[in-house]
Amino acid sequence: MDGIPALIDPPQFLALAAALGFASGFRLYAAVFFTGLAGFMGWIELPAGLHVLQHPAVLGASGFMLFVEFFADKIPYLDSAWDAVHTVIRIPAGAALAAGALGADSTAMAWIAALVGGGLAATSHATKMTTRAAVNTSPEPFSNMAVSLFEDGWVVFLLWLSATHPAIFTVVLVVSVIAALVLLVLLLKFLQAVARELRDFFAGRRAPRLP
Repeated sequence: MDGIPALIDPPQFLALAAALGFASGFRLYAAVFFTGLAGFMGWIELPAGLHVLQHPAVLGASGFMLFVEFFADKIPYLDSAWDAVHTVIRIPAGAALAAGALGADSTAMAWIAALVGGGLAATSHATKMTTRAAVNTSPEPFSNMAVSLFEDGWVVFLLWLSATHPAIFTVVLVVSVIAALVLLVLLLKFLQAVARELRDFFAGRRAPRLP
């Protein structure tokens, strides 16, 4: 496809590895499916360690799970349950995808990529989980859908940016990680306050109110 170059230089490989790690914490199946689809269609040249993603069977499986996750992620409380189950899936998968992008020719590089990719996936996944838990304190479903749709678009944007403008992607990624960590701290404080209110309510001290 015009405008999307083949992945032939180190900055693009590095950007793709980081994008896959970070995106896996939000939308693992979207990251796998769209990366594999881009390779299958010839839009980009995937690293050797990621060629498996463009296999028709892998595309079919990841596409099906992407379809399921798209809807599950937009239903209040079901989204939090889905995130909880995927804690043991997204982080190791983010590490494996990053390692696949960089580690075909070097065991040391594969381990470094896995650690970085897993760390990025853990950061984005933790932020996603706490964000959804905070949003689910509201009784209306629309804010949940809005957050979910934003995550869908953000993951696609990050993958595209890593393939087309790796330098700009690096800046966006750094800002995103810092913002995710700040948001994580603020949301944890919010959820702790909500938990205290609920604890006091069930203890009969006062009616619950959001902080």
